[in-house]
Amino acid sequence: MCRIFGTFAAGVTDPELAAVSGRQRHGGPDEQGVLSGRGWSLGCDRLAITDPCGGSQPYRLRTAPGVLAVLNGEIYNHRELRRRMVARGHRFSDQCDGSLLPALYTEYGPDFAQHLDGMFAIAVLDLRSRPRLVLAVDDMGMKPIHYHVAKDGSVRFASEIPALLAFDGVPTDVREEALDSVLATKTPLGTETALRGVHVLPAGATAVADPGAVLRVRRRARRDSPPQDGLGVLDTLRHETERLVAADVPVCAVTSGGLDSGLVTALAAEELRFEDSRLHTFHLGYKGRWPDAEHTYAQAIANRARTAHHQIDVPPSELVSLLTRTVRHLGQPNADPIALSTYALFRGVRQAGFTVALTGDGADELFGGYERVRNALAAPEGEDWTGAYVDSLAAAPRLLRERLYTPAYRAFIDDRGSDSDRIAARLRDSRTDRLSTLSDFETRCRLPAYHLRRLDHLSMAWAVETRMPFCQPATVALARALPARDRQGKRALYEAGRGLLPSTVLKRPKQPFTLPLAAMLTPGNPLLDTVRELLSPARLAREGRLRPDRVQALLARQVARPSTSDALALWAIAVHELWTEVVQGLRIPIGAAA
Repeated sequence: MCRIFGTFAAGVTDPELAAVSGRQRHGGPDEQGVLSGRGWSLGCDRLAITDPCGGSQPYRLRTAPGVLAVLNGEIYNHRELRRRMVARGHRFSDQCDGSLLPALYTEYGPDFAQHLDGMFAIAVLDLRSRPRLVLAVDDMGMKPIHYHVAKDGSVRFASEIPALLAFDGVPTDVREEALDSVLATKTPLGTETALRGVHVLPAGATAVADPGAVLRVRRRARRDSPPQDGLGVLDTLRHETERLVAADVPVCAVTSGGLDSGLVTALAAEELRFEDSRLHTFHLGYKGRWPDAEHTYAQAIANRARTAHHQIDVPPSELVSLLTRTVRHLGQPNADPIALSTYALFRGVRQAGFTVALTGDGADELFGGYERVRNALAAPEGEDWTGAYVDSLAAAPRLLRERLYTPAYRAFIDDRGSDSDRIAARLRDSRTDRLSTLSDFETRCRLPAYHLRRLDHLSMAWAVETRMPFCQPATVALARALPARDRQGKRALYEAGRGLLPSTVLKRPKQPFTLPLAAMLTPGNPLLDTVRELLSPARLAREGRLRPDRVQALLARQVARPSTSDALALWAIAVHELWTEVVQGLRIPIGAAA
């Protein structure tokens, strides 16, 4: 696991590369490596996980001259691929998973990623004759690559947006429609970010840059492993968890108190007991009495699995500081309050001495866990279900957004079209059945942009690698092959959890791991003062997108009658406002330490 960066067909200075590296070194504190030449550069900030004593990046091989590579992530089938490459004459000096990449590219060219099983963001520079840059990310989008293509065709890329912005020539222009994206979908989805000219590779994509040519981005054919004969959901999860527990550094698990992380915890603990070891688990809460606290469920799971359990309690007085840090690390606005919890959780994981954490992310998307999906599936045939579904993705529903926007900004969005309009059109135009349409959107579009990117950035802010058994190809393939009834309401997972998890966990209502936002945006809590400051009438009037009087009325309603919906809308606006300051360097230096 690392942070990677580089340039192609562009001049770059050593101080510039050092600045880029410095802005994401929190995710790769163990070793820094940079190579550069005429018109190219390639760099890596390494977090040593596999073969910590080997694997210096950028990778080079004597048997693959002229090919350089850097890797962010893990290649789980690297032993199998290494044997194949050795049979073809390649030789390796260490056991690091990424060391085989130059050989793999030499054998298969830009199609090399089709052979990888893992989570990865990879850059390969082919300098053998005519220079070429190849970028590739895994099928689920667990590891991102952000990039900018200049008017002259030159390419600059980095794992994180703040690092990318350290390259000369990468603009910090905020897209005018970014506010609507945040309110309509909580964060920009798809390949565009909130900054004009800054893009992210879509899940499962390979991009190729040649001198004088336009960067070509294509999505690879899905690499879903065929479901293994005779293996059900539980056996598949057990197999994938067993693979992901293997590491050359300490491994733990995140236990939120729900079904998904509970299954991963139980199976990881089972595997480590076979190795005469004990799993450590982590749960985050907030000091004091707050609604929807889950610590008792997390403790019950830990007791059942016999783990060494760590309860991390954050004082509410720290939330303002957490907000500014998470906004800085994410690089673009994400209106989910879970960001603060995620950042604080992985700080605790790292401080306890762990470098790898297993999580239950991806289960809801694959196994139909969201209420919005169930509601959409329950809508009668012939009824337009897309409007209600798209509104459920929003931080502020359409009617509220339109009420808050100034006439000029509303006209701008009406003319351009909202992200919510484009999502609704995509869903309506789909030619597959409703369940497949929803599953494809949830897993291929929303999951990587909204969820996995946030998890990557905020865990790597503390140099912690997250591994997700639900996002592995075998699990994904199994979920897609299940009968429709078992892909709804996580029916198959509840069945798998019987006998592994406490009945209290299996019978409890679904609840997201998040921040009790509505309760914290009330008088006497520090977050309310920060939100008030960020939503001041003078600030909003200056920017001209929101009507200050109506935002103030919404704030007054939240103070008088706290509600989850009003709190989330206010939070989304505040996050966008703070991010605008951060990205322009007006308040918080982006390159500050974690």
